[in-house]
Amino acid sequence: MVFSDFEVDQNMDSLVGILYAMVDENYQRLKMIVTDMSQEEVDFKGPGQKYNSTAQLLRHLAFVDLNWIFRIKDETIPVELLEKHGPMWDDNGQIPKIKGISLDVLVKDYDDIMSMLKSECLQLSDKHLKQIVNYGNGKQATIQWGIWHIADHNRYHQAHINQLRKWFAEARR
Repeated sequence: MVFSDFEVDQNMDSLVGILYAMVDENYQRLKMIVTDMSQEEVDFKGPGQKYNSTAQLLRHLAFVDLNWIFRIKDETIPVELLEKHGPMWDDNGQIPKIKGISLDVLVKDYDDIMSMLKSECLQLSDKHLKQIVNYGNGKQATIQWGIWHIADHNRYHQAHINQLRKWFAEARR
């Protein structure tokens, strides 16, 4: 019988490991969803070109995750990482427009961020999960919630990418 379960890193405390496994499973699923996209599809913005492209969503997810890593570390994101992966929003409060960045580059950049998250989770204990961090405009959350949010946010945008893929295929018929 085949069954599903999380692959928990035995070098992590139990709760940290479960939370990280949720993040990793969703990230691996995301990579499977986008694996065979052409550059045209990566840059496709849906009917009427009025939605966020897969490229924008991948960059956005990576940048949000990067922010959570540095919140967990209680450190400021280094300027070079901000410049490489950001900004979070454009002047209109939208996900920044990007075009022509290859899927390989987007995934490699995101892989690097996931590697940073794993390194950070390897250093966390289950006790750390209850620590409060600041995010957004005066909001607070536990580290535990932050790691869960990384997984949830990723899955949320997978639905958008799947819809873009459907629209792209329909537009090619």
